[in-house]
This record gives sequence, structure tokens and C-alpha cells, in this order.
Amino acid sequence: MKADEIWTHIHAERSAMAETWSALTPEQWSTPSWCTGWSVKETAGHVLAAAEQTTFNFYKELAGAGMKFNVFTERGAKRLATLAPHELVERLMARTTTTNHPPAPVIAMLGEVIVHGGDIRRPLGLEHRTPEAALRAVVDNWKKSNILIGAKRRIEGLRLRATDADWVHGDGPEVAGPLQSLVLAMTGRKGSHAALSGDGVATLGTRP
Repeated sequence: MKADEIWTHIHAERSAMAETWSALTPEQWSTPSWCTGWSVKETAGHVLAAAEQTTFNFYKELAGAGMKFNVFTERGAKRLATLAPHELVERLMARTTTTNHPPAPVIAMLGEVIVHGGDIRRPLGLEHRTPEAALRAVVDNWKKSNILIGAKRRIEGLRLRATDADWVHGDGPEVAGPLQSLVLAMTGRKGSHAALSGDGVATLGTRP
């Protein structure tokens, strides 16, 4: 998928995310997300931090965090989580036309907003369907990469099969389910396993 197509999907996902945020109640904002240790609002802060990030600022903040990536992401999420909900919405909507990003492939930005969208919506029982083309682009990238999320390692020796799309990867015990749930499972979101079936789900559940 070309960069301009990826950005079209990123902007659409950000717009849908902002729409979701605009309807959340105070109780929903404080609900634990699927990002371990973060509330929905803190995960939203992380989403916004990534959307506003630039290469220069990324390295500046990472250096300030002692080059510890986890500290860097935690600080960004917590800092922006102090914003009022309407400010989070407005600032994310301002990033539905821009193409700034940290020093990472653009496809990583698409995966970021798709997965964190699931982190926020799934615990709240909210539905959102990402276009198949966007999901395919992300899953085909992650199936061969261990960078940051360790997807390749996590799904090694398993056969992943989408039940709502013509997509299959790997050999071994099967893990079957909606493509969007497979994307989440590849990143270690065990909450997504409820939507999956097959002999490989138990094995996947043992992998961090």
C-alpha cells in the first residue's frame, strides 16, 4: 500500500476515534483500557501524543526519558491525559489532515491507531469496523516483524485464518477469527481471544 493510501486510512481512523471520544461518559474515560495500566483516557493521551509527534521532538523526549522507550511513552500518555475530553477530541481532529510522524514507517502509525482504537473501544463494548484494506496492510507488515510489539515471535508455529476475509498466514494449530481481532491478538491483546477459535488459541494465550 502506498504512503498516501496509508495516510488516508490513518486520517479516517483518527476521525472515527475522535467521534468515539466525543460520546464517552466520565465513567467510560476512567475505565481500564486494554493497554495494561492505562485508563481509556491515558490511552487516548498516548494516541494523541503519537498523532502530534515529530522526529525532532521524539528524540528530544526520548533523551529526556533516559532513552527508555517505556518511560517516554508513559510520560506522553499521562501528560496528555490531563487534558479535558473536548480538548483531546479537538486536538485529534486537527491531526486528520497532517502527515507528521515519529521516526517510524508510516504503516506503523496506521497500526498504532487501529490497535489503540481496540484498546479503547473493546473494554467499553463499542463497535468499530476498520476497512479490510487497512487491516490487511497492518497484519501483512506485522506477521514478518518483531519490532516493538513482537508479532512475528508471538504467532510463530500457528496458522492464523481470518473468518471475514480471504487471509491466512502460517502453519500449525489454527487461530481463527475476524481480521480485526487477529490484528489485536498479534500485539498481545488477550482480551481479543474471546472472538477467536481453534486449537492454537490456548498456545497464543501463553505467549506474552
